[in-house]
Parts: sequence; structure tokens; C-alpha cells
Amino acid sequence: MSEQPPHRDPKQLRASDADRERVAQVLHKAMGEGRITLDELEERLDQVYSAKTLGELEPVTADLPTDDAPLPTAPAATSSLPDRRVGGTPGSTTSIAVMSGTERKGVWVLPPQHNSFAFWGGVEIDLRHARFAEQHSTITAVAIMGGVDVIVPDDVAVEVTGVGIMGAFETRNKKGASPTAPPGAPVVKVTGLAFWGGVEVKRVPRDKIKEIE
Repeated sequence: MSEQPPHRDPKQLRASDADRERVAQVLHKAMGEGRITLDELEERLDQVYSAKTLGELEPVTADLPTDDAPLPTAPAATSSLPDRRVGGTPGSTTSIAVMSGTERKGVWVLPPQHNSFAFWGGVEIDLRHARFAEQHSTITAVAIMGGVDVIVPDDVAVEVTGVGIMGAFETRNKKGASPTAPPGAPVVKVTGLAFWGGVEVKRVPRDKIKEIE
């Protein structure tokens, strides 16, 4: 009589990219609902993307609602993952406008960290046709008596954490823009300062991308 193979603990199975992205989406939703802070989100995302097994992913969302969907068996939405946009040689890491104007638009690769500075001038960072060097990117925008506009399609996740002092640091959703990005979307964090100036993140619908003003 042959011996039964030893039982394999599902928690010891290797985690896939889809498994990690599902957990990351739970965390982003939790932050949007006020369940965790931005610092907690960043700390937990570090754990997610360094996890090697399903068991290492489980504690990250143990105190969060997950719609009762067990992580190991949840279907991967591979058709909606825009992986083709992640990767490539990073483009310029700075956009500076001093009594002038600067644009980053068209087909370009957003680096993991991009710094933008506008003084008596304007900077436009257009991500509608951009690629992303990494899954997570940060744009640090500083506008002093000037303006920085960041245009983002609604199939890219955005986190806006900047501060306005006698100015505005805000997000504006154009008509028809989806409130959330699909699972696995690139994530762009926009942070910085607007002093007597403005930093505006404009989210535009992907299917009406030419209507931005």
C-alpha cells in the first residue's frame, strides 16, 4: 500500500505577483476608508512586496475587512493588469520652471522619484501616455507663486498628500473619471508644497482622454 504524500500547508506556497497585488488593493481601500494611515499603508506595502509566501501575506490584512475573499484562491484579474506600462529606462528626474514653463508629456518613463519646482512659472506633468519605471512612483511638487499640474488617467492609482499655504494642493476629477483604479494599476504619490501658488492633480477618464482642458 503506497504512502500518502505529506499534506502541504497552503501558507507555505509561494506568493505570485497577483497575490501581492490583491493584498495591496485591500490596503489602498483601507486607507481610503480611513482604517489605516498613509504611514501604515507604506509600511504594510513594504511587507507585501517583500513577501515570498502566502503565509507572509496573511498577517498584513489580518485586522482589515477583505470581503471574505480567501487570498490563495481569489481569481487574478490578469486582463486588467496594466503590466505593460511598468518598466523601461527612467526619464528626467526633475522639472523646473523659473519665470517660465516646462512640460513633461507624450511617451516618457516616469522615474520612481520625480521632483518638480515652479517659481513664477508653470510645470505640467502629463502621465496620459507615460510608462512607469516601477510600480510605485512619487512626484514631489513645489509651487511658489507658480503652478504645477499633474494629469493622470483614471486607470492609474493616485495618492495626494501635499500641503497648501496661502495656496491650493488638490485633486480634481474630470467628468466621467472613475473613482478608483483597477487592480494592479501603477501607483503615483503626489506630495509637496504650494505657497502662494497651486498644485493640481487632474484625473481624467481613459476613454475620453482627449477632452482635458
